[in-house]
Amino acid sequence: MVILCGGLMQFAGPATAASEPEIVPGNAVEPASPVALPESALTEGSDATDDAAIVERITATVPVPRQAYSETRAPCAMQSPQKRAFFGDLHVHTRYSLDASTQGTRTTPAQAYQFARGERIGIQPWTEEGEAQRSLQLSRPLDFAMVSDHAELIGEVYMCNTPEYEGYNSWQCFLYRHWSRGAFYLFNYMATMEQSHMGQCGDEAELCLRAALQPWQEMQEAAERYYDRSAECEFTTFIGYEWTGMDGSNGGNLHRNVVFRNAEVPHLPTGFIDAPVAHLLWDALEEQCNGTAGSCESLVIPHNSNYSAGSMFSGLTDDGAPMTEEYASSRARFEPLVEIMQHKGSSECYFEAGVTEDELCAFEQLAKDNIAGFDNPPTPDTGFVRKVLVDGMVIENKLGVNPYQFGLIASTDTHLGTPGAAREDLFLGHGGAGVSAETEIPPGLPDELEYNPGGLAVLWAHENSRDALFDAMLRRETYGTSGPRITSRFFAGWDFPADLCADPDRIARGYADGVTMGSLLPERPDGQRRPAFLVAASQDAGTPATPGTPLQRLQVIKGWVDASGERHERVIDVAGNADNGAAVNLQTCATSGSGFAELCAVWEDTDFDPNERAYYYSRAVENPTCRWSQRICAAAGVDCALPETVTEGYEGCCAAEHRPVVQERAWTSPVWYSPATSAAPPSAQR
Repeated sequence: MVILCGGLMQFAGPATAASEPEIVPGNAVEPASPVALPESALTEGSDATDDAAIVERITATVPVPRQAYSETRAPCAMQSPQKRAFFGDLHVHTRYSLDASTQGTRTTPAQAYQFARGERIGIQPWTEEGEAQRSLQLSRPLDFAMVSDHAELIGEVYMCNTPEYEGYNSWQCFLYRHWSRGAFYLFNYMATMEQSHMGQCGDEAELCLRAALQPWQEMQEAAERYYDRSAECEFTTFIGYEWTGMDGSNGGNLHRNVVFRNAEVPHLPTGFIDAPVAHLLWDALEEQCNGTAGSCESLVIPHNSNYSAGSMFSGLTDDGAPMTEEYASSRARFEPLVEIMQHKGSSECYFEAGVTEDELCAFEQLAKDNIAGFDNPPTPDTGFVRKVLVDGMVIENKLGVNPYQFGLIASTDTHLGTPGAAREDLFLGHGGAGVSAETEIPPGLPDELEYNPGGLAVLWAHENSRDALFDAMLRRETYGTSGPRITSRFFAGWDFPADLCADPDRIARGYADGVTMGSLLPERPDGQRRPAFLVAASQDAGTPATPGTPLQRLQVIKGWVDASGERHERVIDVAGNADNGAAVNLQTCATSGSGFAELCAVWEDTDFDPNERAYYYSRAVENPTCRWSQRICAAAGVDCALPETVTEGYEGCCAAEHRPVVQERAWTSPVWYSPATSAAPPSAQR
């Protein structure tokens, strides 16, 4: 059963980038029947805060707990009783990452945070005088960001760029400065295949380890400098890094980002050279951080599993042995989240015509299953998150622990040092179409055709502080978008009324009477037959210059394991209209057709079996728009029917693999049901 309320785009309420517009309900209708709504009255985070009576009532309904801080800072003055959606980027590379630096990136960690806060920065190519020939600026600042340079080789990169440092004149550094792509492959081969530093690092790699202290310190200092510790709480930084592993047998990506709660961090980051399998990374973090007497705490985010060739989530231990309860528990404790979207594609689900019914799984699916470049196409077992979520429940049936009970986020994986630069219409590539862009950009498309601008991480919290946001990650009250600032809510409970969308206090009731995204459903009450879900989303409000795109539909995705061990999935449209006639002109990129500013539904799982494990998450989908590549092709006047318009660099506009249209989206973290389960996520049991 579904109760729907939706707003046509011309009736959008007064949403802001970080607000959640009130969804004023219409009548109960079928999902395909849109209902026009009046403008919003009040919602947490909006500008309509002058109704003191409503504010007092909501505050009384959902009191804000006092935030405990693990470091010295002023308490945040703004508290959101029903939490706010904070938008950010936890996957950012600057000049200290080997791949970024060999593509001409000179952005410092400090400049990356300046960019995230709304300042314009210059990017490659550079003139001989060091002037940037291009620049970028966000139309709206982020709420939080983290520079996540590769732990591996940061010492080598610093050494080869610092004339006064020993090793600068080595042949390896000479290669780095004069044949950057050659150095990229050589250095990476040594780090990932040999788990070794380069020869110029000296015995026991002491020169490069000492050199690594400088960029690691600079990353910390930049994060501290731009973290707003005042009561305004306008911007939050996290200290972290990327552990960059690869499965040498199949080229599968094993990359993970490490996030620290506060400024108490290890002396040096632990990279793949030091800890060449995941459990050794967890052990190092336990020894150097989580298990220490201070306030150091970390979590780990696997990313880009669509490039993992099945190795990221194989169902085995790192040694290829059957998974044990101890290993599964360690993974669940250290890895509460997974990155579902970034510039190397979407990791949500696999699509193949005639095999997968969900055509939306084709969204930003790459042609290969590995990061090494082997010509192996993706398969259902590549590592797509939707299947992995079911794999986790199968393992839980055997071991009693679910190692893959992931919350969802997205990020950009920018290699320009530009966190949050995820807009299709401003995409300048992530370096230089696969080659160095230090002195010039090749004509035409600025990146490989298969790549995209990336996504954003969204965290629900009472305030914008490190501790509040880190806690949100631990409890998995998170979601990811493919770039737009869509606001998305997802609650599950045993006694949600069918007309909950019509209740002005529905969010408060969602928290009071149910659980939110990232949670486990509590035990089923006696006599209760099946769970119900409050699902809501609001379109990105955009800016006056660039309005957001209306939503087309709101979906619930269910995955489950039946009594015989068979795996199932189902995609249900619960609100909106997939056949709303929305379209985009590929020559002008102008959009047409109707859409929804806001959608809300109460969906009940009528096929629920209390004896089967299941997960549920929601997906909000926008109307179609031009993809970044089509915007550039159209602006260049490319007409594939006229060969003379297809000039150098624009051949990809007419390639068979070119996807001119995109439907941006948001994915919430799942809610899980188990016949017998604890309501606390493993990550909260630290």
